[in-house]
Amino acid sequence: MPIRLRPADPALVAAALARFRDGGRDAADLRLLTKHLLALLVGRAPGGAVEVRVPPYAVAQCLEGTRHTRGTPPAVVETDPATWIELAVGDLDWDEATRAGRLRASGERSDLGALLPLA
Repeated sequence: MPIRLRPADPALVAAALARFRDGGRDAADLRLLTKHLLALLVGRAPGGAVEVRVPPYAVAQCLEGTRHTRGTPPAVVETDPATWIELAVGDLDWDEATRAGRLRASGERSDLGALLPLA
């Protein structure tokens, strides 16, 4: 797992998540939570078959299968940081986010709903 995607200190995560749930959208908290939660996803489902993009903070590959190294990946999930955090902590359901147009998932195995929530 790349260094930038290591799980963060639990105390920092708890404080950032509390601020987020209270309506805070500070860039530092969004970055910390995005990277922390992507690290948990990669830990739960390692591999390179699906690329998860949460611009501008991070990109991660997960799920066993064909590893993507160049060009367009076979499966991509892309969303904004707030939606990713809500999905990853269980405040938002995958299907609900998809219906609302808050995420884009394309390609085989790009539905990560069964892996969520992470925390």
